[in-house]
Amino acid sequence: MGAGSLKEKLSNLLPRGSGQLGKVAAILVVVYVVLMLIIGAYWSNEPEAFDVTVNANKVATEINRPIVTGFTSTATAIRIGETLLNKPGGYLRNDIVPPGVFMDNMPNWEFGALVQLRDFTRAMRKDFSRSQSQSKEDPDLAIAEPQFNFDSKSWALPSSEGEYQRGIDKLDSYLLRLSDPNNPAQFYTRADNLTQWLRDVETRLGSLSQRLSASVGKTRLNTDLAGDTSAGQSTPTAHELQVKTPWMQIDDVFYEARGTSWALMQLLQAVEVDFQDVLEKKNALVSLRQIIRELEETQATVWSPVILNGSGFGVLANHSLVMANYISRANAAIIDLRNLLTQG
Repeated sequence: MGAGSLKEKLSNLLPRGSGQLGKVAAILVVVYVVLMLIIGAYWSNEPEAFDVTVNANKVATEINRPIVTGFTSTATAIRIGETLLNKPGGYLRNDIVPPGVFMDNMPNWEFGALVQLRDFTRAMRKDFSRSQSQSKEDPDLAIAEPQFNFDSKSWALPSSEGEYQRGIDKLDSYLLRLSDPNNPAQFYTRADNLTQWLRDVETRLGSLSQRLSASVGKTRLNTDLAGDTSAGQSTPTAHELQVKTPWMQIDDVFYEARGTSWALMQLLQAVEVDFQDVLEKKNALVSLRQIIRELEETQATVWSPVILNGSGFGVLANHSLVMANYISRANAAIIDLRNLLTQG
């Protein structure tokens, strides 16, 4: 049997037009991949910062309510929650289909912002809305706060978006009640309340700063029990510890820090409005503004297509160390601010 006749018989076994179908399928696959890349790039754009005062005025006009104490802070928390759910692509951290399932920068940005929203709503529930430790907690905040602590990666039954939306709805209800004499809600602007929330912020930023700095790896002396000769711990640890963020998690930590800084910056701007009298009395207003200034620097455009991880004084940049610098400076300023607020 000749080669020509064998080729002819094999071609007869294939369906007519199979070559064309293969080409069409290949083209469709390429188009699909390119389309997913374009959508993924669009969804990866971080939300812009917003003016908390303009946002509060807009909300007040829409719901026909006056701006009272706590209105700006509550409206800002609501806006952060709505941004997580309604930005391009929606909430991506729990996606199980392309392109969201292949993205990691924006989902980690979302988690950073979500953690700040969780901390602030917890402060609203246990501190800002209560006059003293024995007072009754607000019924709306008692539901809103745990809703934001729901699993951030649940995609169904129930979904993260559904639980967070319920939390936003309860914040909306609380916002309406702030100026309702028949069913009043309260927001107390006291130095001790603000100090409690700032202590939580301090620990969050301290942890982020350590994780960012560990991008290049370093040996750290164990200071866990420093300052207390009688202190103990459950499991003994070495005198020196090698701390290094895994290579695959470096950009995750970086974008979590970006999301954290974005949300915290907005919340501190709202606090500046609602706690202005307290801050002025403690001569702490400029300290708060310096913290906001440091956090604004973390939102500068990242021009590199990837997060570089050069050594501290190497040829290539290290974006994590630059971010850690701003986070650490903001954290140090928060410590100073807390000291000012606790002074008589």
